[in-house]
Amino acid sequence: MKKINLVFLMLIAFLINGCMINNVPKYDEEVKAKWAQLMNEYKRRADLIPNLVKTVKAYAKHEDKVFTEVTKLRSQVAHMKVDINNAKELQEYIAAQQKLSSALARLLAVSERYPDLKASKNFLMLQSQLEGTENRIAVARRDYIEAVKRYNLELRTIPNKWIAHLLYPDAKIKPTFTIDQKDMKVPEVNFN
Repeated sequence: MKKINLVFLMLIAFLINGCMINNVPKYDEEVKAKWAQLMNEYKRRADLIPNLVKTVKAYAKHEDKVFTEVTKLRSQVAHMKVDINNAKELQEYIAAQQKLSSALARLLAVSERYPDLKASKNFLMLQSQLEGTENRIAVARRDYIEAVKRYNLELRTIPNKWIAHLLYPDAKIKPTFTIDQKDMKVPEVNFN
């Protein structure tokens, strides 16, 4: 009898929340789309880096360490595979992107030592594109975080949690985009 009552209560919950039945797959697809957009922005940044390095290299011939680091980190990030459902892989990818961001900041700081470079149209255009891309990355990260939040709330709040458990038993909480405090330090620029 208790089992029948439970089934009846669940049936009522389904009827009351009928429009919520498809939320789990809908929000899952939204998370995937937001992740794809974030990857798109990271790819755009990675595509800009060789041109930026080449332009700066033409003026700053003695900054090999910075060029090598940026090139190495870009290559490392480009070859990383990340599963957005794997928290460890996601954190490793985020850490690698943070290191690349830090190296790019040092590369841009090199331009301060070369007045001719700062006046170069190519450099100014690339720097502007890179700054715009960094802004788009920040927006894409925010959108991804919001999509994960919506999805995870769907899996953790009642009655949605029950519906998800019954209809989508493989649905799991997704890790969100977080940055370790040690990765948030300002890049150190030393010209000595």
